[in-house]
Amino acid sequence: MSRNAYLCIFYAFHLGIICGFRHDRITNIPQKIDRRKTENFMKSFAPITLIFLAVLSVLTSCVKTNVTKEPVYVFASDATWPPMEFVDENGDIVGFDMDLLAAIAKEAEFEYEVRNTGWDGIFAGLANGSYDAVISSVTITDERKAAMDFSKPYVNAGQILVVPADYEGSEVLSDFAGKTVGSQQGTTGDFVIEDAEGVIRKAYDEVGLAIEDLANGNLDAVVCDSITAVDYVVGNEAYAGKLKIVGQPFTTEEFGIAVQKGNDELLELINVGLAAIIADGTRGKITEKWLR
Repeated sequence: MSRNAYLCIFYAFHLGIICGFRHDRITNIPQKIDRRKTENFMKSFAPITLIFLAVLSVLTSCVKTNVTKEPVYVFASDATWPPMEFVDENGDIVGFDMDLLAAIAKEAEFEYEVRNTGWDGIFAGLANGSYDAVISSVTITDERKAAMDFSKPYVNAGQILVVPADYEGSEVLSDFAGKTVGSQQGTTGDFVIEDAEGVIRKAYDEVGLAIEDLANGNLDAVVCDSITAVDYVVGNEAYAGKLKIVGQPFTTEEFGIAVQKGNDELLELINVGLAAIIADGTRGKITEKWLR
């Protein structure tokens, strides 16, 4: 039993004794009493009421003191990268990561809030305890692992193929031998095309220019990271119905939820919830909603 609980019992016991003495004083009142005696009776009863309220107040305070409140974990996110995390027309932070976090929290049964935070200082804030975790399309790297803990990977944002909407055929880059495939110069996708035997590489200063050329029929495919691909194919009305994503990412660039170093309790909750939504297909549904 806690110290506060003992104090509650102590105060309640002694106040109860006082109440008892006062009760003895008023229970032996004659049956016939005049107006003055009635007034005296009421005056005698008033302190009892005050003592009762005091006892009630002490006990209520003790109960409140001993109730353990569940923590509300704070997650930071730079909500500027659709479809992963962005602010919608209502001012709410939405996207793949937000749906994923909601599903994880529901399964692991914890409360949370999301704080929109600029990317430049997001990891410094995690290190100094301004919040408990970061969910913001954070790529898991060895360098970052030294400064923070990571959940299990929840999505692979590796390189993927974008093709015309009416394309029917192989979903593997190596099968595009003899065909022209675009990319942004100097990116991982660009290097992958260079290594693909027989594939004709066409590099652009910006990936958006490659996407535009693909939509205009000047390319057979474009290679870029899967999140960028979704942003153009799904999120850009200019390409609605003109392009599609095929296959699975063929390089590895895994995203994880970053947690303050040493916060094993929260990390375990996240991983338990993540494992559950992967197993029951919830993550797959969120992926179809936002990344396809």
